[in-house]
Amino acid sequence: MTTTPTTPTTPTTPAAPAAPAAPAPGRPRPRPTLTAVITWILAGLFAATLLAVLVSVVISSLSTTWSGNWLPTGYTWSWFTQAWHQPGLATSIGVTFKVALADVLLALLIGVPAGYILARKKFPGRSAIMLFALFPVILPPLTYAVQLAALMYRIGLGGTLTAVILVNLVPILPLVILITVPFVEQISPDVENAAKVFGADNLRLFTRVLVPLLTPGIVAAGVLSLVRVLGSFELTFFVSSARTQTLVVAIFGAMSDPGGPPAALTAAMTVFYMAIALLGLAVSLRFSNPAQALSKPAAH
Repeated sequence: MTTTPTTPTTPTTPAAPAAPAAPAPGRPRPRPTLTAVITWILAGLFAATLLAVLVSVVISSLSTTWSGNWLPTGYTWSWFTQAWHQPGLATSIGVTFKVALADVLLALLIGVPAGYILARKKFPGRSAIMLFALFPVILPPLTYAVQLAALMYRIGLGGTLTAVILVNLVPILPLVILITVPFVEQISPDVENAAKVFGADNLRLFTRVLVPLLTPGIVAAGVLSLVRVLGSFELTFFVSSARTQTLVVAIFGAMSDPGGPPAALTAAMTVFYMAIALLGLAVSLRFSNPAQALSKPAAH
């Protein structure tokens, strides 16, 4: 009995992935909708207005005289030198940094554990506490600034740096709590239970498990709190003194004084403030983008 030899089969090469179909030549691009056109026009007008305001402040700080014309009659850097040697400006810049750092650190140290408790523990009045935490965030600071200032002066803290830090902590502490709660709720309780099974106590559970998982939320809360404190005016204005006022309060004092410094000198002080705000924002964004952090879910 003879057997017919079988021909070896050649290995088949996998098919190359299909290249994306090229757009047909001559195919007309889809026309933008009316809603898209209106949106881009409004966004462009808003950006142009904002840019024009900022540029006008910078030009005013560099002008020798600017009144009634489109451009100044001359330019000089001397206003920045005079602004730096303005009495109290260097002190105001130092106070601004101290208040911002102290408030952000205190808000994170208190707000993150408080947000964890509100997210994990179920107890009577939890919804009322969450609703109450919203008030300092959504209410204009002027509605409670006078009462807070009266309280600070009644307990003997009026005009001190401690009072400035405490009153600015009022709106950002609830903000940190409200940002932390949804990030904690995204973490599965099984992760915490597994850490406890392997011997982690509450301190290790919080510092080595929860804090790394909550880092995006903590960074986002810190950046938003920093921006809020740097721009806070009403709360600082009512409780600060000449040695504890922040830069934004010092600028308001210079602008509201009829016999005060010229407009160009005030504009130079405003440029200092904008530089500090941009520096703080750039340093914060160097470590995390709040928009990406808020959209990034925590690990389960």
